[in-house]
Amino acid sequence: MNISQEQIIGELVARDYRTASVFKKYGIDFCCQGNTTINNACEKKSIDSGQVLYDLDEVAREKGSSIDYQIWPLDLLIDYIVKKHHRYVVEKSMEILPYLNKICEVHGERHPELFEINDLFNLSAEVLAQHMKKEELDLFPYIQKMIQAKHEGNKIVVPGFGSIENLIRIMEEEHTIEGDRFRKIEELSNHYTTPADACNTYRVTIALLKEFEDDLHLHIHLENNILFPKSIKLEKEVTLQ
Repeated sequence: MNISQEQIIGELVARDYRTASVFKKYGIDFCCQGNTTINNACEKKSIDSGQVLYDLDEVAREKGSSIDYQIWPLDLLIDYIVKKHHRYVVEKSMEILPYLNKICEVHGERHPELFEINDLFNLSAEVLAQHMKKEELDLFPYIQKMIQAKHEGNKIVVPGFGSIENLIRIMEEEHTIEGDRFRKIEELSNHYTTPADACNTYRVTIALLKEFEDDLHLHIHLENNILFPKSIKLEKEVTLQ
């Protein structure tokens, strides 16, 4: 794989998800801000792009491969996002919230940052639930309708919300907000590091928060960098102009 400084980050990660580990290492957002080049992202964070490219080449040369989501049919990708990532958000939110309340009660006096983390995660869980419902009720059914139209060789009328790009723009803006919110959680938790006086519940909670953020990164990447661009292209093929 030839990787240059002008490579679009989201496109690169879409080709090989293993490269996401390099961007995570340097704190480069590959999901919500994946539409920029490696060079621009490095300049913004004052990072040596040469070192980033070196690390990316190292990953690319490693044996093995990641799941190639790019070749998945869109209906399969949607089904995977809903059953894997949407369900994960719902289930893990219900698991994490009681833990956060508990460690705030026990450790909050010595670690007041826990209260802000708790507030941020509560808000994120609420907003993500609403966001996913919009995707499942409006966006994904429309994409499924377009897939069927292409399969049958039919044309469809643009829906009431207008071009799919309008709805996708809203989804991407909401993704960015959640990405920013979790960056704040990561900062407050000292990059998900537990203090010396942490109990087992504290350690488990912080580990779950990190796992939640990692899953959210993949979740947003699959939508922003693969599903959304392909859906925009599909709409141009199947709608009446």
